[in-house]
Amino acid sequence: MTTLNVPNLVCSWIKAESGLAPEKQRDNGTRLVTEFVLVGFSNLPELRPTLFTLFLLTYLVTLSGNATIITIIQVDRTLHTPMYRFLAVLSLSETCYTLVTIPNMLAHLLMESQAISIAGCRAQMFFFLGLGCINCFLLTLMGYDRYVAICHPLRYSVIMRPTVCLCLGALIFCSGFSVAVVETCMIFSSPFCGTGRVEHFFCDIAPVLKLSCAESTHKALGIFFLSILVVLFSFLLILLSYAFIVAAIVRIPSAAGRRKAFSTCAAHLTVVIVHFGCASIIYLRPDSGANPSQDRLVAVFYTVVTPLLNPVVYTLRNKEVRVALRKSLARGFGVLK
Repeated sequence: MTTLNVPNLVCSWIKAESGLAPEKQRDNGTRLVTEFVLVGFSNLPELRPTLFTLFLLTYLVTLSGNATIITIIQVDRTLHTPMYRFLAVLSLSETCYTLVTIPNMLAHLLMESQAISIAGCRAQMFFFLGLGCINCFLLTLMGYDRYVAICHPLRYSVIMRPTVCLCLGALIFCSGFSVAVVETCMIFSSPFCGTGRVEHFFCDIAPVLKLSCAESTHKALGIFFLSILVVLFSFLLILLSYAFIVAAIVRIPSAAGRRKAFSTCAAHLTVVIVHFGCASIIYLRPDSGANPSQDRLVAVFYTVVTPLLNPVVYTLRNKEVRVALRKSLARGFGVLK
């Protein structure tokens, strides 16, 4: 059975519409790239075993932490609320997000060959961008959920009813992958020239765009403004939600009530600051990609460390998740006895 690859079909249509000649018709002496070479950490050969061990351990902790959160939310009925359902989806999205980059990076730390096909690079970039956008939108939705819970508690069950949450979740996934299709097609709509060396450990926007045969200034600006639309718009919506939340918390008469209301937002706010901070450093700079070493360092943080932050923060800072985890562990030890 033939499978339909939507990103490839859309990219092929854009390439045909732009009038670009196929690679095999280019005979002006330009060396066309048929595969990329990910530079990664090849300039640190003595540190590669140490980096492999460190990244592998971090990755295993991230996977187990996100799997624990998903399982606890699924088995504990007290956590069957929109906020924790969104948290479970965020943990699943973060898990898929790490699967796109980290296993390939670990393999390249062990092997001399760091080549990746253009099709593989395109697929990696599509899922990386799509899941990154989905994470931004999910954090925005979680901020809105906290706004409704604190500012309109009596109408919460009506506003955040299951059908509404399901529709919002579907909209988030469709929007995230739609943005990824547009950006990926803009980058891969023309052939690539030069050495084919990607100054990164995965196929990110700026280092791949540098290898384009065609003039890439307009593409870079288009992607830059689209990134602003996604990251900045999401962050501003979260700030708006928290402006209303802070105004509502200030009006709570008791100090205990104010602490309880704020504690339900602390974990989410911590993840938001780290996630959007890293995204802004990388994608909201006009000169993105100008410093590959700095970009790789920040990329390690948001591809390896940030996904680990989600289960750690929500486990340590969220009382209901901690209680559910202790109950699950107690039941598990009870069964073993």
